[in-house]
Order: sequence, then C-alpha cells, then structure tokens
Amino acid sequence: MAIVAAPVDAPALVPDIPGGDADSRGLPSRSELTAGQRAIVDASVVADIGLRTAVASLVGVAMLPPVIAATLRRSELKAERDNLAFYADLAARQDSTASFPAPTVAPAVSARAANPLANWMAHGHVEHLRFTSSFEPVNPAMRLRWQRLERNNVVHAQHWRHDEDGPRPTLCVIHGFLGSAYMFNGLFFSLPWFFRSGYDIVLYTLPFHGRRAEKYSPFSGYGCFANGMAGFAESMAQAVHDFRSVLDYLEYTGVGRIALTGMSLGGYTSSLIASADDRLAAVIPNVPLVTPESAFDDWFPANKLVTLGRKAGGVSKVESAAASSYHSPLNYAPRVPKDRRLIITGLGDRLAPPQQAEALWEHWDRCALHWFPGNHVLHVSQPEYLRRMTRFLRTFMF
Repeated sequence: MAIVAAPVDAPALVPDIPGGDADSRGLPSRSELTAGQRAIVDASVVADIGLRTAVASLVGVAMLPPVIAATLRRSELKAERDNLAFYADLAARQDSTASFPAPTVAPAVSARAANPLANWMAHGHVEHLRFTSSFEPVNPAMRLRWQRLERNNVVHAQHWRHDEDGPRPTLCVIHGFLGSAYMFNGLFFSLPWFFRSGYDIVLYTLPFHGRRAEKYSPFSGYGCFANGMAGFAESMAQAVHDFRSVLDYLEYTGVGRIALTGMSLGGYTSSLIASADDRLAAVIPNVPLVTPESAFDDWFPANKLVTLGRKAGGVSKVESAAASSYHSPLNYAPRVPKDRRLIITGLGDRLAPPQQAEALWEHWDRCALHWFPGNHVLHVSQPEYLRRMTRFLRTFMF
C-alpha cells in the first residue's frame, strides 16, 4: 500500500504571525520579542485573564458541594485526608505501571455511522465508536462511587477512516476542559486537512465530558471536579485507561502508527498517556497543564475554594501537592522517545501559563518546544505550528 506523506503547508485559519522554537535556554524573554509580538502577547494576556476567571468560576461551581460536605462532616474530612495519603504514597513510587495499570479486557467496540454533519466536515467516512469502560479506580475507597456512574462509564470517540486502502497512520486528538464537541475540535485542529493529507483521525471524549457527562450535569466536564480531589485523580486515571483501550482497538483493526495530540486538559492527558504507554509514535501536548495544583492557586474564584478545603481538612499545600503529583506527568519518566515529543505553548496563555509547558520541557529532556504569541484559545500563528507539527510527524507516521 502506497501512502503519500502529508504536505507541509497547512491552511491559514488565523493571521500567520511568527512564533518560533525554544532555544537551549527555553522560551524567549519579553525583551527578545519583536514589538509586534509583544503587543500580541500583552493583548492575549488581558483576554485570557477573563477566560480564566470564567473557567475558574465553573470549576468552583463543581468543587463547591464536596468542599461544603468536607467542612460540615468530620467523616468526609477523614476520608479526604485518607485519600490524600493514598495518592501521595502511590505518587512517591513514581511507577506509572502501578499508578496506571493497563486494561486487561479487550474493549467490545460498537461502531455506527456518525451524523451527516461529521461526514460532511471530514469529506470521508466517519464512525461513532462506543464501548463500556473496564476502568476500576486505583483507590479502593472510590470504587463503589465509580460503579454508580452510568454515562461516564461508556467511552465515546469519533473515527474518521479512509475506506479505500485500509487503516492509515492515525492522529488521535483529545479535547480540553468544556471543549468536547467533535465539530469544534475538528475545525480548531484543522482535522479535515490532516485527513486529506493521509491520516485517519480519532477524536476521543474525556471522562465526564460530552456524552459521558452524568445526567443533570450542569455543564460538560462538571464531574471531573464534583467528587473532590480523589474524584479528579480517578478521572485522570480513567482518561488514561480508556484511551489505552482505544489504542487496543486501533491495533486490533490493523493501525500500525498512532500519534497523539491534545489541548489544555487534553494536553495534560496526552502527556500522562505518554508516561504510561510506549505504543505512541509521537506525542504533541498543546498548551498543557502539568501541575494543576499550582495553576488552581491562580484561578480565582476556584483558588478560594481550594484554600478553604485545605484549611477545613487541616491539609498543607505540601501535602496537597504530594497527592496531586499522582496524576502529573512530571512525576513519571516519558515512554515516548525524546525525538518524538513536541510541546506547543502560547506566551500569552494565562489558563495554562507557558511556565507549565516549560516545566514539561525540562522534565522531557528539553525536547522540541514551539511557542506562538497568543493565548489559550486564540492561537495566533497557528498555521506556523500546524506546519511545525506536519514536519515533525512526517518522519514517524509515513
């Protein structure tokens, strides 16, 4: 089977204003930017602070019930402290095989034709995949709660396939917090262009998002933060587990090369999967969070609830950070080779500040790091980093 390598030129969705690759020192300082780049970064920062406040408000809404419960009931306080100790002990081992055990049951995947809009956008054959998750919380104290979940424990993904010559190299995409809509992600990541360039595409839905949101959830992603610190930890563990089941399915259908990218929470998840599974041909976290514990401290008003929860439970920031390192990619050695890692960040991002990406860059042996002069959502110079992604992937995927 002959597959033509993807072309280098990507479509221009936003103004093509130059970013660049980090040098040996890391990301550029403000003084090293051009006047135009500084203006864009400064404007991006102002806009992103507003977005951060809006997102933090939604996170706060989700966090409020468990914080109130822990404040009012001593049993909840003890349970939260026990959970903190459990995840801190597991994190201290720095063993991804113990923290994120591989699925032992092959997924029974049901595939049906996606809606006509998906086929129109892809200009190809699109299927909706679903299967029952085999995930079991690593923390025994959370297992009964997880068994009661219904919608969350059914995994969903959208699969764009080329029918004419069998499975192609596949680019998997993981969305960010709140942003689970397939059409939005397809357009944002220029996936129709990647599809026409020869890739098959998989859009994976994170736990508690989209069709996986539990009944009566006020918004997509609510459940990630509605079950306390332990609930968020297990949400990340399930995100890794279920994606590895998707990898099992793709391998079973004959896919030989799989790359993974994701934005924001999806970038965080992508980085964590790269620490747990060695089957990825390449990984590209985009504006990733890697230490949400520190990020939340800057997210008003969610930071107030985090502080209240710590005080109510008599938990120090050090203890809380030790527990949350369980699901941080900085806690584990990457299993994807250095030359197959590429990190993308925006200098004006204040939801996932560039310092988060730079911390991952340091941990990942100073692999390729590309920056653009925009924020979390407005990816100024996106055409440039799409071309960067294409050049990066071409060697491994075709």
